[in-house]
Amino acid sequence: MRHAPAPSPLVRSLVLDADGIPVSALVAEPPAGPAALAGPAGPAGEPKALLLAIHGRGMRAAYFAGPAHPDTDLLTLAARLGYTVLAPDRPGHGASARRLPHGQLIADQAATLHAALTDYARAHPVGAGVQLLAHSFGGKIALQLAAHWPDDPALPLLGVDISGLAQHYAPGAWDRPDDLAGGGRLNWGPLHLYPPGTFHAARTLLTPVPALESRELATWPTRYTTLAARVRVPVRLTLADHETWWRLDPPARTALTRAFPEGLARLTTAHGAGHNLSLGHAARPYHLRALAFTDDCLTRTPRPALAAA
Repeated sequence: MRHAPAPSPLVRSLVLDADGIPVSALVAEPPAGPAALAGPAGPAGEPKALLLAIHGRGMRAAYFAGPAHPDTDLLTLAARLGYTVLAPDRPGHGASARRLPHGQLIADQAATLHAALTDYARAHPVGAGVQLLAHSFGGKIALQLAAHWPDDPALPLLGVDISGLAQHYAPGAWDRPDDLAGGGRLNWGPLHLYPPGTFHAARTLLTPVPALESRELATWPTRYTTLAARVRVPVRLTLADHETWWRLDPPARTALTRAFPEGLARLTTAHGAGHNLSLGHAARPYHLRALAFTDDCLTRTPRPALAAA
């Protein structure tokens, strides 16, 4: 029998107050001492920045915690490289499910997650600011957040890294089920792209899709264009080479980056990967590239001068 890996000691759970809505989350913060792979930006344990990791449709925050193999654990990897990762359960999932049984629309989800982030930041350092890292439906929330990020010097937005999201759904994609049994190869890609035990471990991640999350599917292509035009930070879009949810012909790919202000967005391909990129063998290379992109975004952000010795 193959057992799931033990939870990382760097990852803990908490419940945040999002203006009265309880939001459950996982968080990993930079360790001090030998556990760190790279020195943090400030005193021991202070992060270079905070990554707000937003999961996709029918999943939970543990999508980013390496449920089947340590190489898929974004939270621990990023923490050891000097970042805090805050991965909330989106509204309608986890602790908020009883309060929001039907979930929320995209704009409301973005407002709730920003309130949860603000609650976390009141008591914890966030470094130079916030980087959004999102998957699939979570990428819709990330674009909504980026397009309407408040001008707050204490909590600036650095950049946006999104996987598994495009503009136009592939024909028939809406009719695909969100469960493991029905979705199978269409939703995940070839099964060999994932570590052994992934599909058993993934059952603990799957949750019913709140009804409101389907209400805006038809308007997403137009909404994508509107939101992208408002973004003012660097954006990195990653699509798996076995992606089947989206229309990805050359004109559709070109339109993805052209929707943003000139020079802000770039599109990359994750090779040997399916839609659930952070659960597969390609997860670690993707996560390392996402963190390198975050480092690039940090170089664009003015840092306070170091005090003289």
